[in-house]
Amino acid sequence: MRQSQLFTRTRREAPTDEVSKNAQLLIRAGYVHKEMAGVYDYLPLGHRTIQKIIQIIREEMNAIGGQELFLTALQDASAWQKSGRWDDEVIDVWFKTKLKNDSEVGLATTHEEALTNLMRDQIKSYKDLPFSTYQFQTKFRNELRAKSGIMRGREFVMKDLYSFSKDKAEHDAFYEVAAEAYKKIFARLGIGDKTYFTYASGGSFSKYSHEFQTVCEAGEDIIYLDEAKGIAINEEVYNDPEVFTTSGLTKETLTQAKAAEVGNIFTLGEKFSQALDLTYMDTEGKPQHVFMGSYGIGPGRVMGTIVELLSDEKGIVWPEAVAPFRFHLVSLAGNDEVLREYADTLYADLTQAGKETLYDDRDLRAGEKFADSDLMGMPWRIVIGKNTVATGEIELVNRATGTVEKVTREALLDL
Repeated sequence: MRQSQLFTRTRREAPTDEVSKNAQLLIRAGYVHKEMAGVYDYLPLGHRTIQKIIQIIREEMNAIGGQELFLTALQDASAWQKSGRWDDEVIDVWFKTKLKNDSEVGLATTHEEALTNLMRDQIKSYKDLPFSTYQFQTKFRNELRAKSGIMRGREFVMKDLYSFSKDKAEHDAFYEVAAEAYKKIFARLGIGDKTYFTYASGGSFSKYSHEFQTVCEAGEDIIYLDEAKGIAINEEVYNDPEVFTTSGLTKETLTQAKAAEVGNIFTLGEKFSQALDLTYMDTEGKPQHVFMGSYGIGPGRVMGTIVELLSDEKGIVWPEAVAPFRFHLVSLAGNDEVLREYADTLYADLTQAGKETLYDDRDLRAGEKFADSDLMGMPWRIVIGKNTVATGEIELVNRATGTVEKVTREALLDL
């Protein structure tokens, strides 16, 4: 991508109505556009970033046998009425509307009911189990306050995986596999060292659920963590003595911290299979209710958390795995035709070699280009300056550390 052709523009100042750092930086750097509170458009750079996050999640879900599908956002009230969750007093963030025939529909906050209902046509026998399926789907939640940028939206993409098992033992085995997959995901996303497997309330589903909480000042939760074990307890269950027995933690080793929830896994049990009559025939030909689990990650929430956690006073600092481009090629050629041709040729060579590169070919001062480069946060900045052609050395800057080294063209193409 040539930056001169990128229709988005950077901004020196953040919008006055944004209080979250992630939204301020993402808007200033041209990654997202705010439509209204809690509703954001992903512009080309932001779309590339979130798609990389999604792909990492997808690869790890596929690795544990997850099968991807795509459900509708519009929800029929009947399935939700059977589970008791159509009532606004049970789920208070519904967006509901009426069709032309005056029947009421909702915009999905989650998809347990819809998928359970769908599986009544697919699961018949114990031979059909176990399996898991997942999607990346837009969710809608009528949040009273949406003030955390893309970390808490009224419209957002969610990865929700659901597991279907014959019994609790079979479910528990998959649950452990899913938890390990989540740890791999957050490690690949560059926040694994700050993300803790956290005991939390199971609500109406089970004694405990498990969250993946990333230590972050912008977080909305308080956790008590054991750094050595990589395990934490959410404040909501901290005063329950049983959680210490279950987790193997002791209060003496725990440190309090603010954290942002980036993922969660739930044991649903038979709550939805009973409500919607999802059964299978066991080995004796008797009907049994399917045992279920739910596993969520919000890619946008992860993206916002990365920005909150890894940015500095100059701007965003993307991990290589999710950066929209690995390299930011900054040409300081000005009116120097020879230097411009050198930069153009290097850009073509990087592209040909499969190196994702954003090429700043704009006619701007060096200071403006460097400020934009820092703000946008690509992992590596390549600088083509007045001495590049004469010396054969190219300046390579590490965005995370600020270290500068001189490399040859050949070495650069091998990175």
